[in-house]
Amino acid sequence: MTLFTNLPAGKLKLLDSALAMPAIVDAFRKLSPRTQLRSPVMFVVYVGSIITTLLYAQSLAGQGEAPSGFILAISVWLWFTVLFANFAEALAEGRSKAQAASLRSLKQTVTAKKLASPKHGATWAPLAATELRKGNFILVEAGDVIPIDGEVLEGVASVDESAITGESAPVIRESGGDFSSVTGGTRVLSDWLVVKVTANPGETFLDRMISMVEGAKRQKTPNEIALTILLVALTIVFLVVTLTLLPFSLFSVDAARAAGIASSPISITVLIALLVCLIPTTIGGLLSAIGVAGMSRMMQANVIATSGRAVEAAGDVDVLLLDKTGTITLGNRQASAFFPAPGVTEQQLADVAQLASLADETPEGRSIVVLAKQRFNIRERDMGALHATFVPFSANTRMSGVDVGDRQVRKGAADTVKKHVESLGMPYPAEVTRTVDDVSRRGSTPLVVVDGGRVMGVVELKDIVKGGIKERFAELRRMGIKTVMITGDNKLTAAAIAAEAGVDDFLAEATPEDKLKLIRSYQSEGRLVAMTGDGTNDAPALAQADVAVAMNSGTQAAKEAGNMVDLDSNPTKLLEIVEIGKQMLMTRGSLTTFSIANDIAKYFAIIPAAFVGTYPALKALDVMHLASPNSAIMSAVIFNALIIVFLIPLALKGVRYRAIGAAALLRRNIWIYGVGGVILPFAGIKLIDMVLAVFHLV
Repeated sequence: MTLFTNLPAGKLKLLDSALAMPAIVDAFRKLSPRTQLRSPVMFVVYVGSIITTLLYAQSLAGQGEAPSGFILAISVWLWFTVLFANFAEALAEGRSKAQAASLRSLKQTVTAKKLASPKHGATWAPLAATELRKGNFILVEAGDVIPIDGEVLEGVASVDESAITGESAPVIRESGGDFSSVTGGTRVLSDWLVVKVTANPGETFLDRMISMVEGAKRQKTPNEIALTILLVALTIVFLVVTLTLLPFSLFSVDAARAAGIASSPISITVLIALLVCLIPTTIGGLLSAIGVAGMSRMMQANVIATSGRAVEAAGDVDVLLLDKTGTITLGNRQASAFFPAPGVTEQQLADVAQLASLADETPEGRSIVVLAKQRFNIRERDMGALHATFVPFSANTRMSGVDVGDRQVRKGAADTVKKHVESLGMPYPAEVTRTVDDVSRRGSTPLVVVDGGRVMGVVELKDIVKGGIKERFAELRRMGIKTVMITGDNKLTAAAIAAEAGVDDFLAEATPEDKLKLIRSYQSEGRLVAMTGDGTNDAPALAQADVAVAMNSGTQAAKEAGNMVDLDSNPTKLLEIVEIGKQMLMTRGSLTTFSIANDIAKYFAIIPAAFVGTYPALKALDVMHLASPNSAIMSAVIFNALIIVFLIPLALKGVRYRAIGAAALLRRNIWIYGVGGVILPFAGIKLIDMVLAVFHLV
């Protein structure tokens, strides 16, 4: 489901007038010097536009260094270059602003029920949501809108979160566990909750979401800063080259001839136009738009990234830590077979296993009841009639079951049941141990069933590996990304599922400390690690990981520890996040390659034609045979402006994602965007030159 369900169809299309028209207005607003200074490359073009405009005004007074029409045309196209770059950035920001506007529409002014104490039944007083503060306690009942973010202290309720996630199915929120976090703007459908406020107004999850998607607030990432420094260095090089030619532009014709220059001097207008054509304006004009668009694509995937740095880090990740359940496997393990212990029949095992599972509402427990019914027609029994007491599963005992009088029926992990049986002084059959090992080797989960102190046998629970997941892991491997499966299963089960799924490595019987240790181990090798989590016990590992995706259904601690939040709470989203990050880096690299190749081509295409009037010997290098020096300069300036326009869709949409390694990607970039960037200027400049010549525009 998509977050932006309340946006009209096509709202985020590139050429939609709802986005294009405001972007045009913003392009003019961005002409302030302070805004232009954010992009040093485009600031050079901006300054050049101002100087040529002043030169045109001087030419009208009869003091022009070149024909006034030529200066005006150069000036206009330089301004267009700046405006087109502004438009690209404004269009990308417009998409984010549309998303932010959608989120703002979710904010409601509601009255909260502030409790005097954190107990249901305590007296409450009405209070505006804007007056709530962190640490306050509130009551929300059926039909109420949850006024602000919080943590459930008491109660269980069904909550409609469709306004935030776009998912129509309600979710259960309850105190304790990993589903105790509630978000402001969602609605309680049934029952009640006592909630402790965890955020002040203006600091809520919804407020953070709005600020995150505002393109104007996006901070430059380290790689983007490094690329900007490279572009500035190239700009300075060409600026120095241009300045060395400046003295020649100050000569009169006679002075030029006296200095040994064959003909006319170089005009300042031509030097400025030449500088703009040779500096990397293409990537300089689109760099910000690429970054904003990357954030926007992440939002469209229903993932909130806290910064562009997180999106970029996703593209650089080379180790993925993936939970087995729900990510690699379907998650709902189903009972598939009964393996009785010596002296026990399969039907006897099924009967006891069903009894141990009667009050177990987990998918695994229900599947045991169903399998016993299907195999041996064993009907469910009434727990009340049996006067049975349900013993729930706990992390400490790792067993569950029922007590019927003095009779204790249990099912659980093999090692735990073995300790339980031995503590009662009863034997644990070696045949059962072998069965447990066989089940584990197949990648299934063994549950040992015990009646009193007697071991009845093993129930096999099969966890199905998701279709197509092995192929996706193979793609990641080709990209140089290592996949590691994290599971609480024993090593035999983990190894079997890891082999079936095609992951590179696994961590079995994982504890929070184990996850943290593993992440630090990979980071010490210089690797970037990504992982997902939803519980408070995941928070330390999420805080340590380079890309940490917290589930929206998880705890507040997990959300605060992560640098991304998946609104769909889908663990497999991590793979999509990596692809979006890779796509952003691929787009930036492709357009940088194209831009630099463009500059090289323009250098060889226009220098001979533009300076042949000053240095006639350059005529031998004029392979393009452009109409005139002025036409060569004008054609290059027009091409330089228009190419930004043609590349805006690519910058916003991103280059097509391909699961290939860095070396293969570099070769592909060089062939497509490098060679293409060299050839296109020759063809484009020549075509524009022909049009200018036919219509006598220069």
